Amino acid sequence: MASAMLVSCQQHPNELSVDAFIDMAMEEEIIPATQQSATAPPPPVNEMTTSVVVQKKIIKDGRMGLRVTELEQSKQKVDTLVKASGGYYANESLSNSDRETSYQLKIRIPAPHFEAFVAGIERGAGKILYKQMDARDVTDQFVDLQIRLESKRNYLQRYRDLLKKAATVKEILEIEAQIRALEEEIDSTTGRLRYLSDQVDYSTLELTLSKEKDFEYSPSRRDRFSERLKLSLSKGWFGFVDSLLFLFRIWPFGVLVALGIYFWRKVKGRRRNV
Repeated sequence: MASAMLVSCQQHPNELSVDAFIDMAMEEEIIPATQQSATAPPPPVNEMTTSVVVQKKIIKDGRMGLRVTELEQSKQKVDTLVKASGGYYANESLSNSDRETSYQLKIRIPAPHFEAFVAGIERGAGKILYKQMDARDVTDQFVDLQIRLESKRNYLQRYRDLLKKAATVKEILEIEAQIRALEEEIDSTTGRLRYLSDQVDYSTLELTLSKEKDFEYSPSRRDRFSERLKLSLSKGWFGFVDSLLFLFRIWPFGVLVALGIYFWRKVKGRRRNV
């Protein structure tokens, strides 16, 4: 099919159609593997072997928490282990509360040294509060992304070859749109492959080093008497002003109450005279 397409392109460059190229390309993709193997010669033995044998891609990461007695010394020991293992800190933070002081460390270690690094952490002075280690096999994802990337690159080269033979502005614009879309997909797939490779090459350990503090009574601080007296006087004055303004605000209700009392007394006086 590909040879027929190239022959037609050489014989009739002016009659080249983008839709025809896309249709032929799609036909090549949906041909069953059994039909392709019937027409195409089998690949060499060494190519078949390399396509089947795939190196495992394992992402290792974990979480650990240590309770230590000397926080700064323990942190220095971790620094030494990280440097010796060829790793680095992806994130480092210190928190200080009334109950404890702790380091939250996100450490990236080369995968071949990850187990030895974790063992070195466990041998340090401290009590292990929790430990969780995970291993994820992403070989299928890696191979699938590589196959997709290779396929997209082949299509991109076909479209670029087709662009050289385009005869009309419409064909050029349509082909360039397909090329841009493929380039974006290739960039996205390449970025995903790089991310997976980084996760495979460097394992991640989220380590927490914490030290409990001794209980200390700390009474709440209070202002001086003069300052508190000023505050009380100002609050009392503001309360008086607010109450006075409230009375002015409800003066219609006061008038109604006064009228009600006046008429009640008047009615009561008439009853006594009777």
